[in-house]
Amino acid sequence: MSSPAPPSPDRPPPLPQQGPPPPDRPGGTPALSVRGLVRVFGRPGDPSAKTAVDRVDLDVPRGSFFGLVGRNGAGKTTLLSMATGLLRPTAGTVRVAGADVWREPRRAKQLMGVLPDGVHLFDRLTGRQLVTYSGLLRGMDRATVAERTEDLLRAMDLLGDAGTQVQDYSAGMTKKIALAGALIHAPSLLVLDEPFESVDPVSAANIRAILHGFVDGGGTVVVSSHVMDLVQRMCDYVAVLDRGRVLAAGTVDEVRAGASLEDRFVDLVGGRADGGEGLSWLRPE
Repeated sequence: MSSPAPPSPDRPPPLPQQGPPPPDRPGGTPALSVRGLVRVFGRPGDPSAKTAVDRVDLDVPRGSFFGLVGRNGAGKTTLLSMATGLLRPTAGTVRVAGADVWREPRRAKQLMGVLPDGVHLFDRLTGRQLVTYSGLLRGMDRATVAERTEDLLRAMDLLGDAGTQVQDYSAGMTKKIALAGALIHAPSLLVLDEPFESVDPVSAANIRAILHGFVDGGGTVVVSSHVMDLVQRMCDYVAVLDRGRVLAAGTVDEVRAGASLEDRFVDLVGGRADGGEGLSWLRPE
């Protein structure tokens, strides 16, 4: 396996990796493997019950930057919540580097860093306190936590605001400090649900650079989004989810099949509307 490229001025150095280095992509045990995953909200047999995720099979290669795309309500958050142990599935299995998330939760969660959508943080802590607390919750020793906290605050460009309470952070700063907490234990897999929602362009660029540095260092990133252009530029693998089912999955080039990812996505999920139909009155005088 070739060594990773040296960091550029626009990309921070790779973050520390836990355990042995992963095999060359895309071989070896998948970083994340989902089989027959189902989630039904409501009582079985009740006509009002809703199937949010419907028999999903998905493999995320180790060392990949994997995008999960879908429109609002497609089941992305439900799928990722089950994949990370936050929501128990109705049926199916999830494995992280071979560890069953529900039968071996401690082992599986040691391998993961998670940034849920709409994350609720202990926002009366300062940024430094929050990242420190995240490390101590993982059972890490204080000296290592202190060293890594400073490294992460520096990488996130938050050293100047490390003593400020998180409740006073902007949306972009909040996402970055939450990402720092997800990285403190040097996971091999990062699962991020809509990490760029409400984030300004500068913060988004910094987050992307950190994530690419993480992948360059041998980590795996799974990111959900409904912004197709962002996923096309950022990811090397993608899966299209709609109404709880995977419609297509593979490398970005395979899925988009010569078109833009946005056009291919709309073709797959349908629902393209004639933008002006029925609005003939909408004309400036």
